[in-house]
Amino acid sequence: MKFVDEAEIRVEAGDGGNGCVGFRREKYIPKGGPDGGDAGDGGSVYLVATENVNTLVDFRFHSVHRAERGQNGMGQQRTGKKGDDIYVPVPPGTEVHDKKTQEKLGELTKVGETLLVAQGGFHGLGNTRYKSSINRAPQKASSGTKGEHRILQLELTLIADVGLLGMPNAGKSSLIRAVSSAKPRVADYPFTTLVPNLGVVSVDERRSFVIADIPGVIEGAAEGAGLGLQFLKHLARTKLLMHLVDVAPYDEMDSPVEAARKIINEVEKWSEDLAGKPRWLILNKIDKLDSAEQEVRCQAIIDELQWQAPVYQISALKSEGTRALMFDIMAFLEEQTALAKLEAEDEPE
Repeated sequence: MKFVDEAEIRVEAGDGGNGCVGFRREKYIPKGGPDGGDAGDGGSVYLVATENVNTLVDFRFHSVHRAERGQNGMGQQRTGKKGDDIYVPVPPGTEVHDKKTQEKLGELTKVGETLLVAQGGFHGLGNTRYKSSINRAPQKASSGTKGEHRILQLELTLIADVGLLGMPNAGKSSLIRAVSSAKPRVADYPFTTLVPNLGVVSVDERRSFVIADIPGVIEGAAEGAGLGLQFLKHLARTKLLMHLVDVAPYDEMDSPVEAARKIINEVEKWSEDLAGKPRWLILNKIDKLDSAEQEVRCQAIIDELQWQAPVYQISALKSEGTRALMFDIMAFLEEQTALAKLEAEDEPE
């Protein structure tokens, strides 16, 4: 399915129904009095995070969502039926803005979460409500109020534990294919990844994490060059970044060190928060080097970058070193989860 990370939709809540003006007309009761009933409220529009929805593509074909109008009140003090609410399914990770006011209405991060985006109109009152000691036969009923109408801007941010960073053709797609069941396109030329890919990495029967592969970032991405800028935001919620570097690039215009520095520079310009996330250096494609050259080149890259964080040497294509890397990532994520839990427990209520 094609990935779409932004969509514009119109939501229209139902109007409240109108109250009824009515009087009892029964045999032997010539002056039965008012009996007009209240109307029903208009239906509201909600967004709901749904597990089996992972893109916003459907909104390109179904962009208007209307809730039901409330039923009018009826005689014999019968109340009109409330309009049915509608629940519009969206992927977890969807951020919602009112396009007109630019107000952020909310964010749906977990499956099952709901967000009210258009409130239904309030019901009108029947003439029974206006009866009083000085007005025994009111001819008055109120109309229902209008339901809210909004144009929403939806923006999807992928929710992943681990994000892959790297220049085009660094081997990100090959790595996600090697460690998960995701099958992104792989080829011997750059820019084969045009849309983000998510893969679930299962280290054993009970432990797993989600890894995200985004289109390669190029120099100038923070100013809008290439595809990386459009998708860097998808790494915002990750707990760990893996910076893949091709140790044996087919095009020597950029050395591995220069390529790595360009990525670091773009990430820092894009977001300080993103730049501050834990980041591991993954030296990929070691299968293209003999063992002696591998150690010399990898150490030279580490020294030039002055890299202090964990460093791994792998071949994504041949799955060399990938299993140990995935287990270390799982251990890191479990440690982060435990620390977050302790911090939450220590916070004063």
